[in-house]
Amino acid sequence: MLTYTSSYENFKMFKPKRPLVMGIINFTPDSFYAQSRAVTEIQISEKIEKMISEGVDIIDVGAYSSRPEADDVSVDDELGRLLQGLKILKKIAPDIPVSIDTFRAKVVETVFDKFGHFIVNDISAGALDDKMFNIVAKLQLPYIAMHMKGNPQTMQNNPVYGNLIKELTTYFTEKIKHLHDIGVKNIIIDPGFGFAKTTEQNYNLLANLKDFKNFGLPLLVGFSRKSMLYKLLNATPEESLNATTVVNTVALINGADILRVHDVRAAVETVKIIEQLKNKNN
Repeated sequence: MLTYTSSYENFKMFKPKRPLVMGIINFTPDSFYAQSRAVTEIQISEKIEKMISEGVDIIDVGAYSSRPEADDVSVDDELGRLLQGLKILKKIAPDIPVSIDTFRAKVVETVFDKFGHFIVNDISAGALDDKMFNIVAKLQLPYIAMHMKGNPQTMQNNPVYGNLIKELTTYFTEKIKHLHDIGVKNIIIDPGFGFAKTTEQNYNLLANLKDFKNFGLPLLVGFSRKSMLYKLLNATPEESLNATTVVNTVALINGADILRVHDVRAAVETVKIIEQLKNKNN
């Protein structure tokens, strides 16, 4: 497990010796995968303890469901859920690295005031709140910039690209330059699998994942139990662990640095096997 410190200059996730596993806990009643939801103290505590026992590196928490066509949630409701869950998390595992899945600058600022440093995981890369980049720069927080068109309510309304990989490359080039220009030092990029992309587009993106290593930044991927898997296989999210492991394996071979998952043990085992193979090739 990583050592978590308040000095993010020394936070080793930005030059990881091996791929990291980020476990998902949703403080929501409506996230697409029911088993990821945790709203009571008992549910939250059990999920945290299970993830730690299975070898999680980072715990990612969110209080706003970003599934397609999800209901909007007020800032106050998002903060209420987050602060309750984080209080439990910090009590059980004060040293675990935490990322907050939010696109709202006020949420970032409020959580920072109460709990200190964390990683910001922004599905919109600043597009849904024009104050986000400046807050991240001011607080010197690590920042995950994800690609998405529109918002969770509209993103799957016929997403069209002239050239998917070229458009995402341009998108990240512009976002990274802006962030660097205002002083954000630690940036992770996430191509946004399942966000404003059709099934075909998601697999095109996976096939060309290595292209995003050209930025020289940590690369995060999130496939866990998503529709790009279960729709292709005529299955359900609950039946998609095996498919998740398959695409996580492909992503690791193609350079992924962080796997964002619901099932920590399976991802940790996948990382161990791929790392063993890499060691045999050296």
